[in-house]
Amino acid sequence: METLKQGMPGQEALWQIAARVTDPEIPVLSIAELGILRAVEGSNDGVKVTITPTYSGCPAMAAIRDDLLAEFAQQGLKAEVELVLSPAWTTDWMTETGKAKLADYGIAPPTGRAAVGSQSTPVRLSLAVKCPLCNSLNTRELTRFGSTSCKALYKCQDCLEPFDYFKVH
Repeated sequence: METLKQGMPGQEALWQIAARVTDPEIPVLSIAELGILRAVEGSNDGVKVTITPTYSGCPAMAAIRDDLLAEFAQQGLKAEVELVLSPAWTTDWMTETGKAKLADYGIAPPTGRAAVGSQSTPVRLSLAVKCPLCNSLNTRELTRFGSTSCKALYKCQDCLEPFDYFKVH
């Protein structure tokens, strides 16, 4: 493990420690793959981890903060977690590995990219959502909000299975 100075792992090692933490709502996905892990910095005072929630009121943030503190404590490191709301998280920050893990887990990953200034766009277009179970594009939205605010509930018209879709934003 590389070191910044005696006893403090290097930046890449610190990032890897933080990236072990998973999203409590989607445990197959690390916070790095989800794109909410923004920065990890080591100093004489300890480690500072910066995260951005998927939504400003995301209830998973407290659990993620506690998991980060525990992960660094297991390494003998004191850490603090800063929650940053700006710039707002976007699904564009998700990794391709994360999107593939979502699909394997049965959640359709976001389709397309978030539009710049999407809040002021008068016409919103949406792409077809692929069923993560049978890959059919013959799907329809049942409700805009699924098991969490980040997801919508869809149903496949071919295999007839309901599934979550991680919305683009």
